[in-house]
This record gives sequence, structure tokens and C-alpha cells, in this order.
Amino acid sequence: MPRWGIMTDVSDHMEAIDPAEPGGPELLVPVRRPVPRLRPGEVLIEVAAAGVNRPDILQRRGFYAPPSGAPSILGLEVAGRVVAAAEGVDTIRIGDEVCALIAGGGYAQYAAAPAGQCLPVPEALTLVEAAAMPETLFTVWSNLFQRGYAREGETALVHGGTSGIGTMAIALCRLFGVRIMVTCGSDEKCRRAESLGADLAVNYRNADFVQAARDFTGGRGVDIVLDMVGGDYQPRNLACLAEEGRHVAIAAQRGVSVELDIVQLMARRHTLTGSLLRPRSVEYKSLVADEIASTVWPLVEAGRLKPVIDKVFTFVEAADAHRRMEQGDHVGKIVLQMRG
Repeated sequence: MPRWGIMTDVSDHMEAIDPAEPGGPELLVPVRRPVPRLRPGEVLIEVAAAGVNRPDILQRRGFYAPPSGAPSILGLEVAGRVVAAAEGVDTIRIGDEVCALIAGGGYAQYAAAPAGQCLPVPEALTLVEAAAMPETLFTVWSNLFQRGYAREGETALVHGGTSGIGTMAIALCRLFGVRIMVTCGSDEKCRRAESLGADLAVNYRNADFVQAARDFTGGRGVDIVLDMVGGDYQPRNLACLAEEGRHVAIAAQRGVSVELDIVQLMARRHTLTGSLLRPRSVEYKSLVADEIASTVWPLVEAGRLKPVIDKVFTFVEAADAHRRMEQGDHVGKIVLQMRG
């Protein structure tokens, strides 16, 4: 296959999920859109499957606009076959199967992706599994391990233990020797999280996770908190941290305003940080992909790291996929498959 160019069977238009206005899941119906035009350094992927993520829900509701230059079509991660490549692509060939982190455009027959944000799909993964990897893997790796400096022998608290982020965090912590405590919203989900490898799962509805964190660490506190909750969780998260502990915020589901005891922050030498992945530059995401390729992807190729798949929906069932996520009963990733 040629390294760059375009396959002759790619049409000018495609089906995509691209709501014209904010609203409910019923808006998620296929519409006709032009096939993306590639910019230098990008590849065109014939999408086999696309992961469903909470930012997709927020965007559909009108609360999370795409970054400048990103398509309005929903979808932040895909897997499929490369059918075209722009000038400047020298690591991927037409015909390669890849999965990719993208800033938008995944709920479609074709999606454009920066070549640096693509990873090869190994034999150990199906395309559905590969589509469920990039968003959570990039998020957990860049925040828990890069910004949070998680190291072997340390302890982490991760909220949302059975979410896509939570299940990926559990898997990575097991592989890299980090003890992990998670919170979940039911006893059943706690049991599931522990079956996936969490050292401790706490039902936040009927237990004090601060006390549980102290008990988990013999009174010392955890080294890292990965938080997607925000709001009134902030002071409790800091109460869970050991001296020199690191708090990494990646979302704010319970609100953006937080209460902070600055004296305790100084006295215990805590580090507060956070990040949003979607608006970061292609250069940054490509650097994360490079580190994942060298550090994590060999484990994927060996079959030691796979996503937890909750349910697979067809492309035309995108509304049901969003309803499933909004109900909050899922464990792991929800995926759209272009063909049933």
C-alpha cells in the first residue's frame, strides 16, 4: 500500500451524528456530512467503532463546545482502517488498522486524525476494543502517571471506579504496582471494581471515603487523588491525602466552586493540579502517544491490558448509547459500532 494518498473508493459524503442544536438523546440521528478534508500530518480513518464518553453527553446538551478547528460531529476516539493520508505522514500506511484520540468527529463513517495521535491495533485487540482505549488511556496516563507522578508502591484514590476512566485506572495501577482505592455508587459496583483489581472499593452513598482512605493507608493518607467530581468533594479529597500528596482534577461533575483550607494545604505540602485533554495541542497529545507507545502499548500487544466493555451499540443506536451512559448503570466503556 502507498504511504500517502487516498483510496479510490472513498466517497465525498458520509453519515455522521452531528446534532444541529443542543438537546436530548433523540437528536442523535444520522445525517449527511462531507468527508473530512485532511490537513498536513493527518490520516483519514474509515471508522469501524467509536467510543462514547461523558464529554459527548455534555457537548450534546450544549455545555461543552468543541475546541477551535474541531468538527461539531460527536466522538473523541475511533478505531478503523486508514484510507487516506496527507503529506507529512511517514509512520502510517494506507490500509493500516489504527485507533486514535481525536478532538471530535468520531461518530461518523470517516474521521480525520493527526498521525501522531494514532496507535496501531495489535492482534490482541478487536477494533471495538481498540476504539474504547484512547480517551481513557490518554487521560489516565497523562493525569495519574504524568501529572500525578504515580509510582510503584504508592497509593491512589480514584473516584468513579466503574466508569471508563475508573476501570482504566484500576488496570494501569495493577500493571504498574500502584495500590488503588476507588469510590462507586452501589455495593454491586464496588464488588465489580474489586473483581477488576481495585484493592478497595467504597460505596460513597453509605460510607465515609475519607475515613476509608485513612484506614486503607494505616492513617498516612493516599499519595494521589484523581478526581472527576469537584465541588464539595474537594476538601474531602485533601483530607484523604498524605503529606506531599498530589490532587489531580480532570472534571467537575458536582460544581466548579470549591472550598480550600489554604493553611492545611501549606502545612501538608499538597500539590493541586489538573488538566483538560481535549483542547491540548496536537504536539502535546502526540508526545503522550509516544510515551504510551513505548511504555504501555507493549502490554496491550501482549494481551495484558484491555478495556472493560459495558455494551456495544450500532451507529443508529447512538441515542440508546447516550441514554445508557446517562442512566449511570454502566461498568466500563460504551462503544458504537458502525456496522452491526
